[in-house]
Order: sequence, then structure tokens, then C-alpha cells
Amino acid sequence: MRILIAEDDLVSRKMLEATLTRWGYEVLVTCDGQAALQALTGPDAPRVAILDWMMPSLDGVDVCRRIREGSVAQPPYVILLTAKGNKEDIVSGLEAGADDYIIKPFDREELRARLQAGLRIVTLQNQLAARVRELEEAIARIRTLQGLLPICSYCKRVRNDGDYWQQVESYISDHSDARFSHGICPDCYESVVRPQLQTLTGERKAG
Repeated sequence: MRILIAEDDLVSRKMLEATLTRWGYEVLVTCDGQAALQALTGPDAPRVAILDWMMPSLDGVDVCRRIREGSVAQPPYVILLTAKGNKEDIVSGLEAGADDYIIKPFDREELRARLQAGLRIVTLQNQLAARVRELEEAIARIRTLQGLLPICSYCKRVRNDGDYWQQVESYISDHSDARFSHGICPDCYESVVRPQLQTLTGERKAG
């Protein structure tokens, strides 16, 4: 899992990078809010980000707000890193679009726990997105029959788009996901099958 770190303080940035790398994460490091925004809205963007609140060009709250206002297909899970510990600041950060926050100086075990919670949410989002894609692909494969179908009055074959005549079940199978199992309707049984059975029975008796 790739995690973006956006932190302008060199010591904090190095500490975060070393900690996450030790835990086995792939880390992308940026030093200001503008670079973080570009990384999080570009192709192959990290799905989790740790953003410092106070940064040059754009602060962490501005980055959160712009991500949420944009058209990112799968917005990242954002943890806001802040020295602002009062309730009003925390509410402001969450309302801007942060998913979680950590107060500086951060505790490593708290960071690990909050990251794990975020990764569980990202995993669920990925699974949901995959199911949506499967559904969209299934819908795209469904082809509907519509309009007038030329059908022969005698043999009941249907003329297809290539001006060839084919059996009705073959045509429907080619244009939908329907499959056929053959049976005999009551009318055909009485008018066709029963007379044939009676004829066969008579021939056996005669023989």
C-alpha cells in the first residue's frame, strides 16, 4: 500500500518516512500542499495520505477541501497531522474533508492503529469499486432485442442483420444471454406427438 506524506518540517518528515517504511509501506514524500494535491489527484494516486496542517502554498485543510470538491474517482483516506488540539480546529479539519487526525507530537502506536483503520476502509472501498465495475460490465454485455424482426411465415426463421435466415432460438442466443431448453407444448403434443405415438402403437400391434 502506498502512503503519501506531506510535511514541510524535515525532522517530522524523516521520522514519518522511516516509521512507515519500517512497517512495510511504500512511501511517497512531498514537502508542501501543492505537491501533495498534485500527487493525490494524479494517475496512480496513493489511497492514504498523512497531511501536515501547516504547510507552504496550501495547508493540509486546503488540500482536503480541494480533493473533496474535485472529481477524484476514489478520493484518498486522509489523516491530518496537527499541533492544533482544540475542538474547534479538529472539527474544522474534519469538516474540510479529513477522515482522521493525529495530534503532534504523535505516538507511533496511535499512528499505527489509525493507519490500520484507514486501510480497512480503503480495502472495503476497493472491493465495492470492483463489484461496481463487474456490474457495469455485465450490463454492457446484455444486448436487448428491439424493433421489427422479419420472420418467415412458413419455417419461422428470423432474418438477422447480415440478411441471413436463422432459427429463432439461435438468433435470440446471439443477441442476448438467454439459453434454451426444448420441450413440447400441450397443443403440439395433441396435434403432432400423440398422432405419431398412436401410429407407432398401431404399427407394433400390426407387426
